[in-house]
Amino acid sequence: MISVAQRIVRRRELAEEIVQESFIQIWQHAATYEASRGSALSWIFTIVRNRALNVVRDGRRLDLVEDDTLDMLRDRDAVIDDAFERLDEDSRLRRCLEGLESERRKGVLLAYVGGYSHGEIAGILGVPLGTAKSWIRRALAALKECMA
Repeated sequence: MISVAQRIVRRRELAEEIVQESFIQIWQHAATYEASRGSALSWIFTIVRNRALNVVRDGRRLDLVEDDTLDMLRDRDAVIDDAFERLDEDSRLRRCLEGLESERRKGVLLAYVGGYSHGEIAGILGVPLGTAKSWIRRALAALKECMA
């Protein structure tokens, strides 16, 4: 959980704070979890990811980017590709991701593995913001249908 938050906010101590706040939220709202909408783990990761994105959008707790962070950002394609390659060859998720067009797959992976916002993804992929949002929304719908 901390690594997901850290990829988004780029600071370990802030990521730890986000995970702690997320766990409190999860504990307080555990009754709202619906098993029919997905696994508990994905629900928890979504809460952590959304809280981290809110911190980034808020911007009050962010610092300047350090040199080693810049190097990590330059290697984002390797991180995204590595996450995809680490999926088991026979896994349903991998098969479903392989069924997506490469740009849409990359958009989903940038969002959920890299923790990038829609605006950042649009910049990385070189497409308008609305296009990036549509690609991700349609890709997630296709993944949901494929996984069902």
